[in-house]
Amino acid sequence: MQPLDRLRPGTVGRAGGRVLELGVGTGLNLPHYDADVHLHGVEPDPHMLKRAQQRAARLGRQVELHQVGAEALPFPDAHFDVVVATFVFCTIPDAQAAAAEALRVLRPGGRLLFAEHVRADAALFASVQRLVDPLWQRLSGGCSLVRDPVALLAEAGAVDLQVRPREGAWSVLPVITGSARRS
Repeated sequence: MQPLDRLRPGTVGRAGGRVLELGVGTGLNLPHYDADVHLHGVEPDPHMLKRAQQRAARLGRQVELHQVGAEALPFPDAHFDVVVATFVFCTIPDAQAAAAEALRVLRPGGRLLFAEHVRADAALFASVQRLVDPLWQRLSGGCSLVRDPVALLAEAGAVDLQVRPREGAWSVLPVITGSARRS
């Protein structure tokens, strides 16, 4: 298991009710949802979405998958109990719009559960991240090393942000996990 993948069960396993996963990708989180979760997933890449469909079928997991980006979600306001985002805010082209959309479709009192890598606090490491970020984005499907997902969520209106530093093995990417409530 990859170091960042160790965060998936603890993040996703806290979801319940009607759940939306942003950037479902190839479906790496699917095994970690409880069976009674009513799950929707969005993913703009058709090839990744096909792999998520195949993974869901292998797992016997019911999930409604939608080929759409997180910046303009096709769901009504206050539709979901929980929105899940794991390692996705770094790649969304308009992450600010996606954060606003995530909160728009979240019911009042609903929770946003997330695990994301973030900018380093240490000046030297942050400088290295800024330096390699343009090349890294080209090589990694648009993943940015310098975004601040916590600030994005706060600016979008997330309240009661509870952020915890990554637990467990050290990684070259600082990681945060957390949740936010929508009032």
